[in-house]
Amino acid sequence: MKRIAMTLLACGALPLGAAEPAGFVSWPAAEMRAYGKKLAPKMNEQKVATEQLGKFGRHSAMVAYREASGEAEVHETVADIFVVSAGEATLVVGGKVVGGKSTGPGEIRGTSIEGGVKKKLLPGDVAHIPANTPHQVVLAPGAKPFTYMIVKIEK
Repeated sequence: MKRIAMTLLACGALPLGAAEPAGFVSWPAAEMRAYGKKLAPKMNEQKVATEQLGKFGRHSAMVAYREASGEAEVHETVADIFVVSAGEATLVVGGKVVGGKSTGPGEIRGTSIEGGVKKKLLPGDVAHIPANTPHQVVLAPGAKPFTYMIVKIEK
């Protein structure tokens, strides 16, 4: 009986969970919401600031904070997944980029999208934008800032 009690006591001293697997990362909701305050002072002239959260082989994660609409863009070989943490915006997807110009390998940017579909984005919403699909984040005049995580997945 004494031996069983000592064994149980010794087992209680061992950690209950295993170490996190290599490459595992989590971002708590409170941390994601706090990015608005962290990134606001770092905005550029287009009224957007971003921070890379991590690169994981053929995909990466970043967070974006914006106070104005973004450019229309197409990533020829990269899909985007947006996860909204604060604010609201309209995502315009599909159609054709107006005034599109190459800004780097496989990247096209322009002023707007013609003929796209409009989807309202609110906190908690998730949107998948396939590679080679025009898209643009549009904020209404006077809208609150918009903060969202972007997962980029290479083909």
